[in-house]
Amino acid sequence: MRVTRGGQPKKRDEPERRCIVTGEVQPKGGLIRFVVGPDGMVVPDILGKLPGRGIWVSANRAAIEQAAKKGLFARAAKAPAKAPDGLADEVERQLVRRLVDLVSLSRKSGAAVAGFEKVKRWLADGRAKVLLQASDGSERGKGKLWTPEGGRFFGTLTSSELGLAFGRESVIHGALASGGLTTRVVEEATRLAGFRENDGGKSAGKVRRPDER
Repeated sequence: MRVTRGGQPKKRDEPERRCIVTGEVQPKGGLIRFVVGPDGMVVPDILGKLPGRGIWVSANRAAIEQAAKKGLFARAAKAPAKAPDGLADEVERQLVRRLVDLVSLSRKSGAAVAGFEKVKRWLADGRAKVLLQASDGSERGKGKLWTPEGGRFFGTLTSSELGLAFGRESVIHGALASGGLTTRVVEEATRLAGFRENDGGKSAGKVRRPDER
């Protein structure tokens, strides 16, 4: 598996699409799909299930804002298409909601835990495959935990967003076991991290490589 320019893992047989802004062809996982509704408004399709011809844009704020500003959606659709104000913000909200929902489902299945001591125990026992830490948490506190060997780290969600996933007001540390929905969590966390890393500093969030501590 190799990684695309956007940081999205590329699977050998994953379908590819062309970004209407950059012209770059890349795996669908690194792009956001849009459709034009019956009213001519551009709608983000995070799950990729809405009917209509798909219009693909790289999963970063600048590309989406450029597509909206320059009328590239209408050009791609070959029909009138209007991007609503705050389209990039709506995409980010939907990406966050998707990731939070996936982590929540993992928690309900027993494949995710939150809290410093529980996460530390999972790391020590080799059970944790993914370490999740809030982007706005204390760096000193987060530095006391480590990326699972051969696993992944994401500092993509804020403490309140991560808290939503675990049914709490705020969460700084979380971990996911392997299997279940973890692969999908990694895919969506990678996409959100890439979006927030290219948002002009409007959101905090980063991805740390598995070998980083």
